[in-house]
Amino acid sequence: MTRILGIEGTAWAASAAVYDDTTERLFVESDAYQPASGGIHPREAAEHMRSAIPEVIETALDQAEGPIDAVAFSRGPGLGPCLRIVGTAARSLAGTLDVPLVGLNHMVAHLEIGRHRSGFDSPICLNASGANAHVLGFRNGRYRVLGETMDTGVGNAIDKFTRHVGWSHPGGPKVEQAAMEGSYIDLPYVVKGMDFSFSGIMSAAKDAYDEGVPVEDVSDALQETIFAMLTEVAERALSLTGRNELVLGGGVGQNKRLREMLQEMADQRGASFYAPEPALLRDNAGMIAVLGATMYEAGDTIPIADSGIDADFRPDQVPVTWRSETIPERGDRTGSLEGAEAVVEIAGETVRKRRRPKSYRHPTLDERLRRDRTVQEVRLTHEARTLGVPTPIVRDVDLAETTITFERVGERDLRDALSPDRARAVGSHLAKIHAGGFVHGDPTVRNVRVREGDPETVLIDFGLGYYTDDVEDYAMDLHVFEQSLAGTADDPESLATAAERGYAAVGDSAVIDRLREIEGRGRYQ
Repeated sequence: MTRILGIEGTAWAASAAVYDDTTERLFVESDAYQPASGGIHPREAAEHMRSAIPEVIETALDQAEGPIDAVAFSRGPGLGPCLRIVGTAARSLAGTLDVPLVGLNHMVAHLEIGRHRSGFDSPICLNASGANAHVLGFRNGRYRVLGETMDTGVGNAIDKFTRHVGWSHPGGPKVEQAAMEGSYIDLPYVVKGMDFSFSGIMSAAKDAYDEGVPVEDVSDALQETIFAMLTEVAERALSLTGRNELVLGGGVGQNKRLREMLQEMADQRGASFYAPEPALLRDNAGMIAVLGATMYEAGDTIPIADSGIDADFRPDQVPVTWRSETIPERGDRTGSLEGAEAVVEIAGETVRKRRRPKSYRHPTLDERLRRDRTVQEVRLTHEARTLGVPTPIVRDVDLAETTITFERVGERDLRDALSPDRARAVGSHLAKIHAGGFVHGDPTVRNVRVREGDPETVLIDFGLGYYTDDVEDYAMDLHVFEQSLAGTADDPESLATAAERGYAAVGDSAVIDRLREIEGRGRYQ
C-alpha cells in the first residue's frame, strides 16, 4: 500500500490531494485564483498561492487514512513564483514527515492521469491547457513531443480574444457558452505537420469582432477551427505512430465540443479515446498524487538538494522510469489503408487516395480543406517532380470526390526502413523543393516511400504544402521531419543530423540556422 500527498501550484490553482493506490481513494482539495480582470497576474497568483497552500494541504492531510509515504509536487512548467512556493512547502513537509520527495513534470502528470484511468497501454496524448498545447507519444524511455504550438498555448490564445471583448478570466467557458448561439464563419486554419499556430486565428477573430461580427459567431468559429486543428494533429500522431489509443489532458479539455470532436475522430478510425473527468483535466493535485505514487513505487524520488523548480520543464526532458516500451504492430501499405485524412486503396500498380469527409469538422471548413488540399497535392506533386525530386505520377483527379489516382511507388514507408542515407536523401529533396519556392508541409516518415535494396526515397502526400519564399516555412518543413523521427526512430538524433547534412549540401544554410531558432521556441524553452 502506498499513500501519497500531492501538491499542485503551477499557475492559478492551489491544490493538495491524498491518494491511496490500494483502494484507489483520491481526495482533492483546491482553491483557485480568480483575477478581478484580465488574465493571470503572476504576482497576484503567487500571493494567492502563498495564502491558500497551507489550508489546502491541511485539509488533504485531514482526509488521509493513515501515514503518508511520500510527498509529490510539480517542479514545472509554470509560473516561477508559484512553483517556488509549492516547492518550499513540499520540501518542508517531506522533511517534517521524514518521507521521500517526488518531483515531477506537470504536463506528464496530465498525460499519466489519463493513461492510469483509462487502462490504456501506450496512448498518444493531446495536452490542451492554458499555457501549453502539444501532442506526445512514448518512445525510447521518454515522452516525445510529436507536435506543439509554435506561439501560444491554446487556453491563453482563447483568453486573448476574451480579454479583447472585455470578458474576465477564464475565457474558455465563456466562449463555449457564447458559441452555442453562434454560426460558423471562416477563420485561418494553420497546421504544419503536427505543429500548429494560433496567432493568426486570434488576430482574425479580434478583427472580425471589431468589424461587427456577433461575438457568438466568432466564438463558434474559434471553437470549430482551433479544436479541429487539435483533433487533426492528434489523428496525424495516431497515424504516424501506428497507435490506436488517445487520451486528453489539460484544462481546455473540459470543453464539451473538443471532447466531442476527439471522440468522433477516434470512432471514425476505430481508435479508443479517453478523457478524465473535468476535475482531473484542469490543474489539480490529484494527478500529481497518482503519478507521484507510480514514480515512488519505481524508486524515482529526488533528494531535497536537487529538487529545484524549473519553470520551463519540458515533458521530453523527463526520463520515464516507471513504464516499458510497447511498439504496436504496423501493417504495410497493401489493400485498403486508413491514413490521417484519407483512405488509400492499392490495386496492382495503382494507388487511389480519397480525402473522406471528417464528421468532427464543421461541414464548410471540412469541404474547403479537402478540396484545397487535393488541388495543392496534385499541383505540388507534379512540380516537385519537375525539380528532380522523386514523386509518384498523377494519373487522374476527381475534385468532386476529392480523389487522386497515382502510380504506386515503393514497398514500405520510410518509418519502417529508416537509415542515415535515406534521411540524408529526404533532406536533399526538401532543399530542392524549397529552392523551387514551396514546402511539402507534412514531410513525416510516413510520407516518404522506399523500396528494399534501393536507396531512392520518394516523397508523397503534398496536401499540406504551399508556395512561400519565407525561410521560416522552409525550416518548419525540416522541423516536422525531425519531430517524426523523434516519435518513431530508435536513434533520431543521428538521423536528424543526416537529414540536415543532406539539406546543407543542396540548400541554404540560413534554413538550418532558423531551424535552431524554432527548436528553442517551444512553449517550455
